[in-house]
Amino acid sequence: MKDRKKLARTKRKKRVRGRIQGTSERPRLNVFRSLKHIYAQAIEDSTGKTLVSASTKSPELKGSFRHPGNVEAAKKVGELIAKKCFEKGIQKVVFDRNGYLYHGRVKALAEAARASGLIF
Repeated sequence: MKDRKKLARTKRKKRVRGRIQGTSERPRLNVFRSLKHIYAQAIEDSTGKTLVSASTKSPELKGSFRHPGNVEAAKKVGELIAKKCFEKGIQKVVFDRNGYLYHGRVKALAEAARASGLIF
């Protein structure tokens, strides 16, 4: 069962990444989730550099919630990534859900970033 889920996510990831690409004007907002944490990065694909990153392990958020792997933590990471993007002068991004379904923590992170003013 685990192998089938991983294979399905990999297929979705390849399909989505074939269509989207981050530029300097509009970087790719990549999301990765593990069982304990959630991570977000703004990546410029032409140079392969990470411009901004935020996660539940970030010093700004570390220890501010009881369980870092839930929807509330994902909302805080979404707000933090939007804040950091604005500090770097990034207002528009391309959202890359990294093969995950747009549901739960991924959706919470995206909606919190949108509510904070990030456009995608």
